[in-house]
Amino acid sequence: METGVDQAAIKHAANLLGRAYSAVAITGAGISTPSGIPDFRGPDGAWKHVDPSVVASLQNFLRNPRAFYDWFRPLLDRVLAAAPNAAHYALAALEQRQMLKAIITQNFDGLHQRAGSREVYELHGHLRTATCLECERQIPTQALLPGIRRGETPRCSCGHPLKPDVVLFDEMLPRGLYWLARRAVEHADVIIVAGTSLEVFPVNDLPALGLRRGAKLIIINNGPTYLDERAEVVIRGDVAIVLPELVRQITEAPILERSR
Repeated sequence: METGVDQAAIKHAANLLGRAYSAVAITGAGISTPSGIPDFRGPDGAWKHVDPSVVASLQNFLRNPRAFYDWFRPLLDRVLAAAPNAAHYALAALEQRQMLKAIITQNFDGLHQRAGSREVYELHGHLRTATCLECERQIPTQALLPGIRRGETPRCSCGHPLKPDVVLFDEMLPRGLYWLARRAVEHADVIIVAGTSLEVFPVNDLPALGLRRGAKLIIINNGPTYLDERAEVVIRGDVAIVLPELVRQITEAPILERSR
């Protein structure tokens, strides 16, 4: 099958995964752009016309939640309208074949789960609920959508604004999930980095942690990352093309003895 990308690199990655005992994937915005969700830092990204420190930081949300929702409203609709693409389904297939132990994602769109993945660590949160930062009451986002689409700022019954359960700038990652992600990386023998430029701390340090523990690194991304020179395989290309081809080659290859 002709994919327009380096077939030798895909074959090498397939061989690594075929022998892996505990593989982990780390995904970013680039895995969801084929689904119609814009990334944040690209030429047409969500930060193109706004300063993220103004509209998407916790401190500024507390000062001006309306400015956050004015920016977030169109992005929210695009995320909710999106469907999983071939890259999401490919990772779900690897998990179903017991080759992939977990997905660590920076995305809050829920597309990995909708594609069938079960062990997903959403380090930057999700859109299923919103929380009052005053009384900590949690509300399903679905109930808030009509008001948000009318231009309203959703508020708790106590009167304070409700924040979607996504991680904003200057906000801590969910501690329990980050611990699970670190543990998965520490025990991984192969790490797939897919659709992320590895620019956001602390998620960008996780593959380096895996390298220090002896893991092999496979990077699939359109642009460079700071770990390219240390990766076993670097594949430049569309994740929605490369990952399904990777799964196809693994599926058609003879069963390999896995490393321990």
